Amino acid sequence: MNALSPRIAVYPGTFDPITLGHLNVMERVSRLFDRLIVGIGINVEKQTLFEPEEREALIRTATTHLENVEIRTFFGLAVEFVRECGSQVMVRGVRPITDIPAELTMMMANRRLAPDVETLFMVADGELAHVSSSLIKQIAPLAGDEELARFLPRNAVEALRAKLS
Repeated sequence: MNALSPRIAVYPGTFDPITLGHLNVMERVSRLFDRLIVGIGINVEKQTLFEPEEREALIRTATTHLENVEIRTFFGLAVEFVRECGSQVMVRGVRPITDIPAELTMMMANRRLAPDVETLFMVADGELAHVSSSLIKQIAPLAGDEELARFLPRNAVEALRAKLS
């Protein structure tokens, strides 16, 4: 019997900051699984705007309406984190045009590292499918709060403004 649960999904990412695209994926995945663990990856080589604790707080506030979501931070390989969570399902949010080749390569590497962990690709709905945290950081200095609210949860707009001021 496999000790990993197919009823727990893990959504790892940087979430710097959480976008409405991330939130859309979280909402949809939380309806499909008994539990969704959002894993905030900590990579010391990656320059982030928000500290891990800040990202966790932003996600926690944005997901208060989702009762089965848990937020954790992790170091190291995402596929190992998925196993540590007792899951066999890793969710990857993808933008249809830009992310697919790299995500497929990562999925194949993960299958070699952990054949018992499956990758579930999710594309955010409609107009959110192209949104990335990198895009947000590029447009934030030029966009008003209402424009940013088309891409970010309201609490993330406020946090981003505070960071940039």
